[in-house]
Amino acid sequence: MEKEVVILDIDYVTYEEKPIIRLFSKDGDKNIILIDDSFEPYLFVSSDNPDDCIKDIENILDEIKVEKVHKKDFQVEKTFIKVTFKHPQDLSKNRDAIRDLDSVKQIREYDIPFYRRYLMDRDVIPMTKVKASGVELDSFLSLDSKKQDIEIIKLDKPLERIDDNSNDFRILSFDLEVRNPHGMPDSDEDEIIMIGVSSNFGINEVISTKTNSKNKDNFVHQVSTEKEMIEAFTNIIKENNVDIIVGYNSDNFDFPYLIDRAEILGVDLDLGMDDSKIRFIRRGYANAASIKGLIHVDLYLVMRRYMSLERYTLERVYYELFGEEKIDVPGERIWQFWDNGGEELDNLFDYSLDDVISTLKIAEQTLPLNLELTRIIGQPLFDVSRMATGQQAEWFLVKQAYFDNEVIPNKQGSNFTDRANAEDNEGGFVLEPDKGLHENLVQFDFRSLYPSIIISKNISPDVLIMGEVDNTDEYNISPEHDLKFKKTPQGFIPSVIDKILQERFRIKREMKACEDVTERKSLDVQQQAIKRLANTMYGIYGFPRFRWYSFECAKAITSWGRQYIKHAMKKAEDYGFYAIYADTDGFYAKFKK
Repeated sequence: MEKEVVILDIDYVTYEEKPIIRLFSKDGDKNIILIDDSFEPYLFVSSDNPDDCIKDIENILDEIKVEKVHKKDFQVEKTFIKVTFKHPQDLSKNRDAIRDLDSVKQIREYDIPFYRRYLMDRDVIPMTKVKASGVELDSFLSLDSKKQDIEIIKLDKPLERIDDNSNDFRILSFDLEVRNPHGMPDSDEDEIIMIGVSSNFGINEVISTKTNSKNKDNFVHQVSTEKEMIEAFTNIIKENNVDIIVGYNSDNFDFPYLIDRAEILGVDLDLGMDDSKIRFIRRGYANAASIKGLIHVDLYLVMRRYMSLERYTLERVYYELFGEEKIDVPGERIWQFWDNGGEELDNLFDYSLDDVISTLKIAEQTLPLNLELTRIIGQPLFDVSRMATGQQAEWFLVKQAYFDNEVIPNKQGSNFTDRANAEDNEGGFVLEPDKGLHENLVQFDFRSLYPSIIISKNISPDVLIMGEVDNTDEYNISPEHDLKFKKTPQGFIPSVIDKILQERFRIKREMKACEDVTERKSLDVQQQAIKRLANTMYGIYGFPRFRWYSFECAKAITSWGRQYIKHAMKKAEDYGFYAIYADTDGFYAKFKK
């Protein structure tokens, strides 16, 4: 059978000692789980004597496949050894044994999670539509098509991508209010008093054991107990087949608290497409609430990465985005509003509903960009929404390296990180502002300054030459530091940035010619996502944990940047314009006769 489905989420399970990829998908309102048992994990080995190395590996390991492959290592064609394992756990268990062999110089790509490797190698892009072909199953392990009202399809050929960028996802925001007479809520003692929900498909309500005055505006759904409140909330999610659930600080507060109270009250939070419960998995330095087939996005984390504010409260972020004050109730007084009843209780209900409506509006404003980044980077929205911008750029480069047949560099060790942290890059040029009130100013701004420098000067670790050279005409030589970069061939990272900037310029031209408002908005989101990735590339050159880290590249970029802006300011003076303030890629100037 064939189905056109949208890929939402991915994981893997083990069946008969084999890893089985599960792709959680939807076809309209129908939940579909695709099963793929055809993919195996692997790593690459670098050796000066590949034939001897293959024998050494085969001597210490069983049930593996070992073969010589031709790949590029910083654009240099090399022979690597590809070692394929039956299970990701076998790779993790045996990689150190391979690394310790005398015939092995280095192992590479051993630290890429199995599900991410699958998405990359099979060119499967989350949040996009694919054509799936396979055999329908009644059940598979814990999956039961009738019990869980799902379709289970075991793939018999690779997924086929369909050119479709639909953003038509069912989004639900939620928020808890807790009676907290002792300050910080304690889930062992303090009950949930309200659960607010708001959606882009028509649901806007507050579930509670109380109601407001005459249930004004009819948005309160009154139940008898806290247990019924949580059950009503889970039923809303299940009955409306939600695709994306959003909260504000929901990784740290709402979901952990909800799980604790549900356990105390004996409520099953079996919200996963496979009837699994909410679980917490490590993402970066924190734990994230994960639900199989239901994408959870914590907007607090998203806004901390995409806005620069002194505080990241929901009220502050909402005001920054929409210029409107939202309803606020002091957190320490919530329990008093609840206990006092009357007008204060009405205000608490209004506040609870306003919280989730505001959260949904923020989601509708920010999710299109995150969806586009998900499609460009090729990793799950759950992960992308929790990645720092540097991590997003790195995974984008990892994907591009795969398609360029490049073996991905390893992350540097701790000693290298210590050395990098001790180094100091001067950074961009800054001219302190000329104090006072100025008028009739002109603004000068470089378009994509650092990405343009990377491309034009071919700044990349694979074309960096240290020391003396015979013919300086063949190199771009940085000011101040005398760092040399070959003019040809084009470095890996400049080539990637060049491609994405050209794509951005193409989209902007298409925007200019487009008369359809909706299509223009979609194109604008695409070009913004590309711009964000391109502008991040400079910063991660100077980040020690970046796979393509190069302090020399970071220094060269900023040295050329300082040279260009100083030259532009000097040139402006020839026409009577004198800079009163400058920062990195632009300056303000006033005309003096």
